[in-house]
Amino acid sequence: MKWKMTNFDWNQAKAFLVTAEEGSLSAAARELGLTQPTLSRQVVAIEQALGVTLFERVGKSLVLTASGIELLEHVREMGEAARRVSLAASGRAQAIEGKVVVTASDLMAAEHLPGFLKRLNAKAPLVQVEILAENEISDLLRREADIAVRHIRPEQPDLVARLVGENTANFYASDAYIEQYGRPKTIEELALHRFIGFGDNAQMIASLKQIGVFLNEENFVWNSKSGIVAWNMAKVGLGVCIMSDQIARRADMMQVLEFDLAPITFPVWLTTHRELHTSRKIRVVFDLLADFLMELNGKA
Repeated sequence: MKWKMTNFDWNQAKAFLVTAEEGSLSAAARELGLTQPTLSRQVVAIEQALGVTLFERVGKSLVLTASGIELLEHVREMGEAARRVSLAASGRAQAIEGKVVVTASDLMAAEHLPGFLKRLNAKAPLVQVEILAENEISDLLRREADIAVRHIRPEQPDLVARLVGENTANFYASDAYIEQYGRPKTIEELALHRFIGFGDNAQMIASLKQIGVFLNEENFVWNSKSGIVAWNMAKVGLGVCIMSDQIARRADMMQVLEFDLAPITFPVWLTTHRELHTSRKIRVVFDLLADFLMELNGKA
């Protein structure tokens, strides 16, 4: 290979790639943690090194030129190769120290993971864990997190997944709600009550229909994408909420509403990238978290 022909560096190529994907210098600078002037200089440098104009300014946005469009796919391939190198190097790190990013739903993160962190700290005190409490699924392939706790099995072949339990859920209402609105005794009565939704009401309505509970949008008086917020709404008596039995049984003021229905169940999967699974620090966190979650689910 004639290395002298390659007259730009990876930082310049990355600056071009992220600017093209974000559509502006300011957004790309935020994504890369750089100042806008620094990023602008890197974009200009790669244009000068290649002898082409990559962007045209249209209003406040940057638009790729024909040359920019042609080169973008090649630079994307470089970015993917850099990601694979980073994964491979991380996977071969043998020290049980440093940061590991774990993502889980906000309820899981708040209710269960602090107990896990206490156990982890006793066995691997040099490991630092960052918890991403997100209900949206983080992309492990893009290194948004190292380990994920999910309720669906990942399909990507580059991911390693382990089923660590199957949780149950029920309808719950607070003492205050039942005192004000009464306790529903049948499915038909339940359909007349006020509910608290978790984000997508239509999806919840469709899921409940499969087990014989027929609700509509009017039932969902309250809604939040945050599980913690929705659960706290239920605690103060705003409505009926579907909640994991593991979490609900910790709240003394909440009552389970039992009906002749098929049980509501959902799996718990622990997932990481195949390359990262060979890293000792990530393997330690993964295995200890798997044991912790299996104990919670009575599988240990």
